[in-house]
Amino acid sequence: MSAPLRTIRLDKWLWHARFFKTRSLSAKRITGGHVQVNSVKVAKTAALVGPGDTLTFAQGRDIKVIRILEIGVRRGPAPEAQALYQDLSPPVVRDANSDAGVSQEMRKGRPTKQDRQAILKFKDGLKPF
Repeated sequence: MSAPLRTIRLDKWLWHARFFKTRSLSAKRITGGHVQVNSVKVAKTAALVGPGDTLTFAQGRDIKVIRILEIGVRRGPAPEAQALYQDLSPPVVRDANSDAGVSQEMRKGRPTKQDRQAILKFKDGLKPF
């Protein structure tokens, strides 16, 4: 008698592996059609996955390509969760100026006192007296 294949629900595995903070967030991503299992879009949270399956999904700005190595028993600490998968995603190199639509002025934070004084001088110059 052979041992049964170990499988787990996709939403539960993504939550165990700490890709999503809650199981309902992983379920929303799956039902939205944003997760692929072995290059096939999956729309059901109850899709079964097991060791050897490859998952592709977006997380933040990055596309994650993950190969499942083990089935998690619980949602444990990060080192335990990282042992559940192998990350096949290419490394992402970000340029300091890669934030599209955000100027350098907006990235530096609150204006300094000198910046505020310059803004006030500029505004006073525009007011008709």
